[in-house]
Amino acid sequence: MNRFLLPLLLLTRGATSQTVYDMPFASPGNVIELTVENSSRMPQTALTVKPAQVPSWIILESPEHSIALLPGGERHVARFHFSIDRTAPVNSNHSLSFTVTSSDGHLWTKTIAVRVSPPQTFGLFQNYPNPFNPTTTISYQLPVEGLVTIRIFNLIGQEVALLAEGIRTAGYHQESWNASGFSSGMYIYHIKSVSTDGREFSERRSMMLVR
Repeated sequence: MNRFLLPLLLLTRGATSQTVYDMPFASPGNVIELTVENSSRMPQTALTVKPAQVPSWIILESPEHSIALLPGGERHVARFHFSIDRTAPVNSNHSLSFTVTSSDGHLWTKTIAVRVSPPQTFGLFQNYPNPFNPTTTISYQLPVEGLVTIRIFNLIGQEVALLAEGIRTAGYHQESWNASGFSSGMYIYHIKSVSTDGREFSERRSMMLVR
């Protein structure tokens, strides 16, 4: 489990943080622990902690956390379990905000910066759908930026399409192939990547076009 401990979200307005929290690529089983402290002497009742600004690639298991009573001077830990979808952009900062509302309508906000780490390995995934007619999607991941070439061959080794050729950033990518005009049968797609640090990756998979 990857646990991210957030600084105290004091029950005072305008709390901010400059820390950037690094999150692992395409990871399940993560938890954010947000500590809420009542800095006043008066108890707070019926508090609700909610994510207010969440990137679409963060998948939360629960939309909110309730605190029935928080006495003055005490703390409470609100836990949010989540996963990171592999479509998350990597190596860039994004904002994630939480709000705390009380029964009397007061509102406090905490905004943090998060960044998703790139995948650790190259990877070529099975196209989807497969079999297909006439369009399918080929997806892959890169640990670092590099020159990517994806070619499609028939079963006798003839190249029938150049699907992609160019620089791709680290992270998850998709390329779509429209096979209109091609006959039914098995095809091979082959990816080659030469990264900026000199590493090379090459892999191929088969796919079936069905009319």
